[in-house]
Amino acid sequence: MGVPILWVVLLVVVAALAIVAPSLRSNRPDVWWCLIGYPLSVVRILATWRRLTTTVGLAVPRRPARLLVGSVVLKGDPLRPIPPWRSLPRLRQGGLEAIARLHPGQVPDDFARFSEAIAHAWRVFAVRIVPDGRGYVRLVALAWDPLTAPKVPRVTRYEPLRAVVGRREDGAVWVIDLHLVPHWLVVGATRSGKSTLIAALVKQLAPQRVALFGIDLKGGLELSLFEPRLSALAPDRPSAARLLARLVAEAETRMMLCRKAGVRSNRDLPKQLRRPPIVIIVDEVAELYLMATREEKNEVGEISTNLLRIAQLGAALDLHLVIAGQRVGSDLGPGVTALRAQLAGRVCHRVNDSGTAEMALGDLSKEALIAAQQITQTERGVAVTIGEDGLWARARSIHVTPEEARRVAKKYAHLTPVWHEEEGTYL
Repeated sequence: MGVPILWVVLLVVVAALAIVAPSLRSNRPDVWWCLIGYPLSVVRILATWRRLTTTVGLAVPRRPARLLVGSVVLKGDPLRPIPPWRSLPRLRQGGLEAIARLHPGQVPDDFARFSEAIAHAWRVFAVRIVPDGRGYVRLVALAWDPLTAPKVPRVTRYEPLRAVVGRREDGAVWVIDLHLVPHWLVVGATRSGKSTLIAALVKQLAPQRVALFGIDLKGGLELSLFEPRLSALAPDRPSAARLLARLVAEAETRMMLCRKAGVRSNRDLPKQLRRPPIVIIVDEVAELYLMATREEKNEVGEISTNLLRIAQLGAALDLHLVIAGQRVGSDLGPGVTALRAQLAGRVCHRVNDSGTAEMALGDLSKEALIAAQQITQTERGVAVTIGEDGLWARARSIHVTPEEARRVAKKYAHLTPVWHEEEGTYL
């Protein structure tokens, strides 16, 4: 009697899952994936692996496809090619992953060429191929698009200079860590999501003991939402030039303190001498480099030099740059190209010209450059980013409303270090 009852219970469970599956998939995709999607995908992968790898040419014959008979070379298709060894698919957040062993003569790009075919065979949203040591690749399958409506866990304990700004396409949180990558370049056309990312970054940095400075050459339109939390906001180029000159003087003061204390960074100073980290956010950087008269040329040269000095010296002195703009190209002058070389963190939203995408990603990854140029106008907030691991990924920042930005700025205004404009020092 035990066996029939077991079968009845099993059928009831399967029927219940089939009934609730559509609702789970819409409202709780993570639960649906663990209970239904992942087991079905494992069965599908095990059943189709040999046929899939044979069809796309990843399976190889046990013997060569050519055979010498006398003086005649016979060529034919092998009857039973051997598929690459593959581990059992392992559950991961929002998907699964498996390790595959390369046959002799194969490289990870051989698998990458057929990533879309693998995704269709496994019936998942996408498959990424990641090298996993010599002779192996990791096949990472995404069950759905995590960038459709990115949500991040609520942050209750802030790590210094670390900001959770969105989600990556692999389901992991998108983190901008200024300790690991001190300076960032963010590019994107109008309404591509660039300002949303900057707002998410400032929102995460506002509760931390950090001095925030803004240079917003849209007349302060974007960063003025956070003005109560900013130690200073420069809305035009003359005020930006003065602010950057004083920040360079601050960097020199920190160098002197470190030299006297016999340490190599601001973080190594005794607590009573240590100065708070500074994050300088520059919006519309192209406006800093545009010039029409000789006087403006001198001003642009000074700004370019000071930005470059902060980028070169800032990592050890806790001065960090976040440079953003709609158009950032080599046509703006050699100063921009030299600055770009110091900005290891890169974020590229949808752009209107290939030169801007090249400036952001072209020197680091050709695959990332191609992915960025495929972002459409409907994918607002989606970007291609390269972070501390040197690998690229698609990501999307969380949306911060203007009201939320103002509320955060007022809530943490008491943490704002007081900046003495005339002296270029702060408390």
